[in-house]
Amino acid sequence: MSETRLHPKLVGKELVLAILRWILIIFFAVYTLFPLIWLVISSLKTNFEFQAKSPFALPAIPQWQNYVNALTVAGLGRMLLNSVFVGISATLLNVVIASMSAYCISRFRFKGRENIFTLFTAGILVPLNVLMVPYFVIINKLGLYNTYGGMILLYSAIGIPMSTFLIRGLMDSIPMEVEEAAYIDGCGFFGRFFHVLLPLSRTGIVTAATFEFLTCWNEFVFANLIVSSEKLRTIQVGIRYFTNQFSTDYVSMYAAIVISIVPSILGYILFQEQIIAGMTSGAVKG
Repeated sequence: MSETRLHPKLVGKELVLAILRWILIIFFAVYTLFPLIWLVISSLKTNFEFQAKSPFALPAIPQWQNYVNALTVAGLGRMLLNSVFVGISATLLNVVIASMSAYCISRFRFKGRENIFTLFTAGILVPLNVLMVPYFVIINKLGLYNTYGGMILLYSAIGIPMSTFLIRGLMDSIPMEVEEAAYIDGCGFFGRFFHVLLPLSRTGIVTAATFEFLTCWNEFVFANLIVSSEKLRTIQVGIRYFTNQFSTDYVSMYAAIVISIVPSILGYILFQEQIIAGMTSGAVKG
């Protein structure tokens, strides 16, 4: 049997494309990771080193005390607990509501079904800053200003369009025959929803929950808008209080930022497979 040989020009072209591909990958990796690396290095300096020396110089002695100061002196520990409580509560409420709406839109046929879904997805395109005044007025009228309930209700509401979109896409890929078989076996409406559709939709639900929690964790504008009490501040709001009128504790602030980033990175690492699967669900049919 004769061996298939590639033309030398083709081999050279593939080599050039491979080199260019790796150059782009390395460039974007450095472009993405460099700010994070600089942030970590800066958080281990003293304020004098940060302001007087080159911003790219390594610390003479790593100042791990900056992280202790961020957690204790600035009260970051309480803010972390607030962010965790609000994020988990809003995520649970968001996923429950979005799962129910996605189930109705995906499995039932009624007039205006797609129009309703279009309204849900249109909410993804609306800039949240445009809704600051309406949200503030509604939360204030409900008597939920400066409360955990106000933040939880607001965060769960702003994430419903994206969560409904993700969960509905996965529910559409589940064959109707599965639900029909459960119905024949005597499974009622709630039984089919909780015991059949929800377990099969767990990839989309995990994806929606991850996005919702990260949104709650990283959100600053609304947390600063509807909360004034120091006891209710979330971590993103608390970081700004490292700066005052007369001085700024830059290195402790950077340590606080690093601490606030860690849960987001860990969350993505733990659920990256579910996130990717949920984002691509329904892309291929057959």
